Amino acid sequence: MEDIETLKNLVDYGVIGLLVFMSFFAVFFFIERIIFYKKVKVETYDNKKTLEVALTKHLTIIGTIASNSPYIGLLGTVLAIMLTFMTMGAGDIDASKIMESLALALKATAVGLVVAIISMVFYNILSRFVEVLESEYEVAKV
Repeated sequence: MEDIETLKNLVDYGVIGLLVFMSFFAVFFFIERIIFYKKVKVETYDNKKTLEVALTKHLTIIGTIASNSPYIGLLGTVLAIMLTFMTMGAGDIDASKIMESLALALKATAVGLVVAIISMVFYNILSRFVEVLESEYEVAKV
């Protein structure tokens, strides 16, 4: 019975906590990049490569969060389904406990998808900023 409670805490606090932590990172870097893009002066860069490096800083982190958060949510789902089977295997076939475990599984999936969707939107917005600023650089250097 103690294993079941440990697994439940792992899903609740470990997986979902990690996803919330990742979402804070995505929001932080999104805000940081927006502020940077609003202040950047493309004319001050000597070449396009140094501008590109400056503009794309932290975009990989947001993209990584967007692409990996569904997998982390899925991990939480698998752990919660295991919890359901362990509960049933222990002879505790109480419908409310089984439904609680399945709800936990769905919660992990939902949080992972929400983090992925938001991060992908952030990534796409920032990528568009990069394209526009690189175009402004090319116009300024002509």
